[in-house]
Amino acid sequence: MNERLHSVLAQRGVLPESLAEACEVDPKTVGRWLGGRVPHPRHRFRAAQHLRVEETFLWPTPQRRTGRQVESGTELVGTYQNRASVPRDMWLALLQRAQEQIDVLVFSGTFFAQSNPHVAKMLAERAAAGVQVRLCFGDPNGQAAAIRGREEGIGDTLAAKIRASLTYYRPLLPEAGCAVRLHDTTLYNSLFRYDDNLLVNPHVWGQPASANPLLHLKRVDATGWFDNYAQSFDAVWADARSWTPDQEGTAAHGQD
Repeated sequence: MNERLHSVLAQRGVLPESLAEACEVDPKTVGRWLGGRVPHPRHRFRAAQHLRVEETFLWPTPQRRTGRQVESGTELVGTYQNRASVPRDMWLALLQRAQEQIDVLVFSGTFFAQSNPHVAKMLAERAAAGVQVRLCFGDPNGQAAAIRGREEGIGDTLAAKIRASLTYYRPLLPEAGCAVRLHDTTLYNSLFRYDDNLLVNPHVWGQPASANPLLHLKRVDATGWFDNYAQSFDAVWADARSWTPDQEGTAAHGQD
């Protein structure tokens, strides 16, 4: 599958049929490109021109196999001007296709549930199918959330958003394969991992995460960007504490 072509079409809001018309080919041909087939050079040129990207981004020049398959930079399959511009269908598709693990690292992540009211049910279903689900939210009583709230100019609102967000995930606590933890760590990025796909949302000082860019990475090997970010998730997860709302009191975890 050509993840980059899928991603660029979604970013530009271009339907496969529109790309087929621009390239003067049958829509089934574009379907084969999306599936991984490399187009004829003239079609590669037209497609890249129509989508306003470099041809080599959509179809990188094949690399001879050495100790590493390809350069680490080729892990970048797509970029978005801000997190809010990522199509909702993309979030849903990545979640539904996950077969091994889903990892989420955020402060509040309110959009994650508000844009998909059935997210807890869907995560439970993936866990029942054998997927390991790990959700890591900011500790609403921690220093990191307090500092971030001040930096964004919203004060205690971030802590309140975390408590509100956590209420969506209470049904996951008894589910085998699901774990929810709270961290008190400075976050330089929000992370959303679905098997070998990773969405990285860098944090810009003083701005909400939704207004900041998002990078779509796909794992190539163990020495690239993907694994660096994945290892950072594991480090934060290891120091985070389990969320046990019944033991920690209603004030701390939004049982208003």
